[in-house]
Amino acid sequence: MIHKTAIVDPTARLGANVRIGPYSVIGADVEIGDNCVVESHVVIKGPTRIGRENRFFQFCSIGEECQDKKYRGEPTELVIGDRNVFREGCTIHRGTIQDNSLTQIGSDNLFMAYVHVAHDCMLGDHNILANNATLAGHVHVGDYVILGGFTGVHQFCKIGSHAFAAVNSVVVQDIPPFIMAQGHNAVPRTINSEGLRRRGFSSDEILNIKRAYKILYRSGLTVAEAAEQITALSEPKLDGFVEFITQSERGIIRP
Repeated sequence: MIHKTAIVDPTARLGANVRIGPYSVIGADVEIGDNCVVESHVVIKGPTRIGRENRFFQFCSIGEECQDKKYRGEPTELVIGDRNVFREGCTIHRGTIQDNSLTQIGSDNLFMAYVHVAHDCMLGDHNILANNATLAGHVHVGDYVILGGFTGVHQFCKIGSHAFAAVNSVVVQDIPPFIMAQGHNAVPRTINSEGLRRRGFSSDEILNIKRAYKILYRSGLTVAEAAEQITALSEPKLDGFVEFITQSERGIIRP
């Protein structure tokens, strides 16, 4: 159903059972999958590809040109997966040719009110960004990450899967997987034990992740030395952790 006051460009492609609310604007080169809901006063510009069963609340701005001063109107893209929720006032920008010309969001994410995702960001699945969380350009976020309200993430930072940043944190370096971070600037506090339990990690797996945390942050070792000892734990869940800390370009957060 398309409300009579909505404006939908003739080139936009809408799937089955898409609802477009009052005064919303769907621009050229926008594709919206089946069963999506676009509430009132939402603007979606293209090139943007949106999957199935997403919901956009009022005053969202999706697929707008980025705020990077280097951007000169090149045809970049925004791609969104399935079953995401974008609450009131979210702003999601397209990519730039200085990266991969793409901003990409996975599936089953919750973006609370006034979240901003800048150009060239890459987000996985099942993430929660609380009110006013802000990602600068080129930020990469894994899966099952939680960012507390008013958290700000510096450009080019990476946040590993199952990480947690507390309210009002300022992230200026990479947060490894499983870590709970907090502060201005954000520092590691502990591991995200409760989140891991909720997601089905066993007690032994969580214990090994705690051991890895102590090796990395309490042993006085270099990252390379810590990675060697963590690998010796022979915990499959830590393979990605070791890869993350050894390949970090901005450096990982430190106490």
